[in-house]
Amino acid sequence: MLDFIFITGTSGVGKSTLCQNLLRELRTVVIEEHMVPEFISRDGREEMTDILEELTCWETIKSMAFCFHRLGYRNVILSDIDDLRTADIPIDFKGYRFLTIKLVCSDLEQLRKQMRDRPNNGLIDYELQEKCNAKNLDRQALVNEHTIDVAGLGEQEVLAKALEILSTKEPLVEYEYQRTNKQQFYSWVFANNLR
Repeated sequence: MLDFIFITGTSGVGKSTLCQNLLRELRTVVIEEHMVPEFISRDGREEMTDILEELTCWETIKSMAFCFHRLGYRNVILSDIDDLRTADIPIDFKGYRFLTIKLVCSDLEQLRKQMRDRPNNGLIDYELQEKCNAKNLDRQALVNEHTIDVAGLGEQEVLAKALEILSTKEPLVEYEYQRTNKQQFYSWVFANNLR
């Protein structure tokens, strides 16, 4: 049994689908960034910046995760976080039993189709998607991170691969970790730098 399970990857790669399938299989809890309540500013006057918005979302879902953990929940699933925060997981969750599953797609056409067919009109910024996907494919694995290439796979096959990782990979709890260079990650906060 794990304390936390992180599902990461670019938009349209199937993170939410995997989270919902894992939720049904593991019968636990899923925390995604869209669950953070609406907020406008810290004091009613200050303008919200993208950096503050992303930080607020990260700190909120992290607090929710630790709250569930304190209440005895295990296999707490977290997803839909800014990819740049992936580098913080080994720092913020050191000492806990966690695994990260990074979803990638080596078939760009499949990824575009998945994006196009998403509910609520999906995200159709293919230029940005291609650059984010390239970064995600090239980045070396972090502590306790395992990759699934979803190219050519259906959702049940992705679920089976994820469950295999979760049941066979033993997470490191104590380790040395140097924060990875942020240039290896994409971020919606800094998306214009990828164009």
